[in-house]
Amino acid sequence: MQDWNPQLYSRYEDERTRPARELLARVPQSDPSLVVDLGCGPGNSTELLVARFPKARAIGVDNSKAMLESAAKRLPGVGFVAADIKDWVPETSSGSAPNLIYANAALQWVGDHETLIPRLFRALAPGGVLAIQMPDNRAEPTHRNMRELAAESPYNEAIGDVSKLRTELLSIQEYYDLLAHDAAQVDVWHTVYQHPMESAAAIVEWVRSTGLKPFVDPLSDDLRAEFLASYEKRVDAEYPVRSDGKRLLAFPRMFIVAQRPV
Repeated sequence: MQDWNPQLYSRYEDERTRPARELLARVPQSDPSLVVDLGCGPGNSTELLVARFPKARAIGVDNSKAMLESAAKRLPGVGFVAADIKDWVPETSSGSAPNLIYANAALQWVGDHETLIPRLFRALAPGGVLAIQMPDNRAEPTHRNMRELAAESPYNEAIGDVSKLRTELLSIQEYYDLLAHDAAQVDVWHTVYQHPMESAAAIVEWVRSTGLKPFVDPLSDDLRAEFLASYEKRVDAEYPVRSDGKRLLAFPRMFIVAQRPV
């Protein structure tokens, strides 16, 4: 997959940052010394951590060079690290484990959650918090139509197995069970956001910077243009015009906040 595009991603920054704020609001901590933003992207979520915990050392982790460069310009006083979440472990030179590991809209790109989630939880300091938000929209028309179109000729040969392009999330009950046995407390919930969008093209633009990216990146320029035109027609049919002329994009998200015993 090609590198991420911070400018395209940030066109809907307010909408993308809203769940990040709501996740952080449920973090039960007041004075951490080390906070880590896993999958920090262009730094919009890291900025929230810095504002909430001004005395803490903040670290942003991402595997996108473009995103890290954008985040560093936004927050020059924060340390940003290039790493894949699946391989990431906290640095040990400082002698302190993270008090908060915060992953907003990132872990849905990483596999093997049955191992990953407990590993991240164990990496916390005593009393530390693991806070996760993930889009839970694979069943939504935007994502169902991505898969259906990608399975058709002539796109399927270039795109390959569409089932492997994004991690299949566990149920919210399964995430609770992964953490509850060893946690002091676990808070899990779903929220379905309803985003007013100007047009079907705007919905396509939104998903093109995230969920649609692995589908269109492997295509040639001509096939990509054909795919996007066909996809927009499907989106147009799935999201009818509302009374104000806009479309409502339903966007389910899953939230998990787990705290280690002191």
